[in-house]
Amino acid sequence: MKLIIGLGNPGKEYEKTRHNVGFLAVEKIAQDLQFSKWKMEKKLEAEVCRGFIASCCEDVILAKPQTFMNLSGRAVQLLTTYYKLHTNDVLIVHDDLDLELGTLKLSYGSGSAGHNGVQSIIDTLGTKDFWRLRMGIGRPPQVREGYDDAAKFVLHNFSRTENPKLKKSLDLAAQAVQKMFTLGPAKAQTEINSLS
Repeated sequence: MKLIIGLGNPGKEYEKTRHNVGFLAVEKIAQDLQFSKWKMEKKLEAEVCRGFIASCCEDVILAKPQTFMNLSGRAVQLLTTYYKLHTNDVLIVHDDLDLELGTLKLSYGSGSAGHNGVQSIIDTLGTKDFWRLRMGIGRPPQVREGYDDAAKFVLHNFSRTENPKLKKSLDLAAQAVQKMFTLGPAKAQTEINSLS
């Protein structure tokens, strides 16, 4: 069994923001692979859905923590404990300011690079030994429409002109997950990281 957790903030007001690209990615994966409907699991502080990836005979759980980004570690710990999974069986999907929109990078065992949701997971689990699919959202220009600071920037929606790149990025994320399961993480990492 594998666990894929998309990071984001719960609530309508955050639904289409840059910080919620992890939620958008796991929703796309669930749709493309025809997983079960999303269900709120209060005891896990997350919405979850399940599916099966036939190409690798693997049960997969997708999750969207409902704890808000900065407390993501709490839900991740509840999920890994409940499903009795090692951190090597977990993939965290999240936004990354240091990558351009449309760029994906698969990494393992790296630090948070200032991402509060990832730092919460590292702190709560006591390890950084888990896979991460980092989805580029770009950095804000120095002065543009009030986005002079990264914290504000990540909480704004993607612009209309960015939507085609966002769609491409979500498609690539769904493909990346399938590659991870069919090729194995190490081979998938080389292939995924060379795509962008």
